Amino acid sequence: MSEPTEANGTTGPAESAGRHARVVLVDDHRMFRTGVQAEIGQTAQTGVEVVGEAADVDQAVTVITATRPEVVLLDVHLPGGGGVEVLRRCAPLMGDAERPVRFLALSVSDAAEDVIGVIRGGARGYVTKTITGTDLVDSIFRVQEGDAVFSPRLAGFVLDAFASTDAPPVDEDLDRLTQREREVLRLIARGYAYKEIAKQLFISVKTVESHVSAVLRKLQLSNRHELTRWATARRLV
Repeated sequence: MSEPTEANGTTGPAESAGRHARVVLVDDHRMFRTGVQAEIGQTAQTGVEVVGEAADVDQAVTVITATRPEVVLLDVHLPGGGGVEVLRRCAPLMGDAERPVRFLALSVSDAAEDVIGVIRGGARGYVTKTITGTDLVDSIFRVQEGDAVFSPRLAGFVLDAFASTDAPPVDEDLDRLTQREREVLRLIARGYAYKEIAKQLFISVKTVESHVSAVLRKLQLSNRHELTRWATARRLV
């Protein structure tokens, strides 16, 4: 495996000749998916064929299972459990020796928990949404070939986190929370109202209240202000 890094070369029609990758876009923002499709989906020029899109976890698993792409561009924060949940449910596809589905996280977030979470979940790389279309195309083909690809600022961090004996220990308090409880926790800490959280996660306000109660109980906190301080101290916001 080559050292994880983000490609800096130029990929034009001549370089793309003979290369082909079937890709699924998973992101809950339709306009972003449309922009990525326009940027990389000109198959004759890039060699990338976008064969499906999804906006939440359930859609993603359905589309990925049906199309069996070579590479999935996966956002970290998705309704229904996040990118980690997609990876968990698609684990058999990743493990297919003959036709593996490989995942490249494409997210606005560069938070440590997000990066490590999806890499532990099986993603082959993690790039931020500041990446250029040319570099994204190159990253897709590198992931298809089995390489690990990271945005430059994240590469050293990821290597340190997995290779260093000084890597931070697992947060046992955080591990008590389910993936959905973590999503609610982040949104509460960011100042979202219950109705806003319910709308974003496609759940009822009552369900949000239940998740908040469970989080407070598991973390032994009294109110959302303590919860916000707890999340901020762990850089989860």
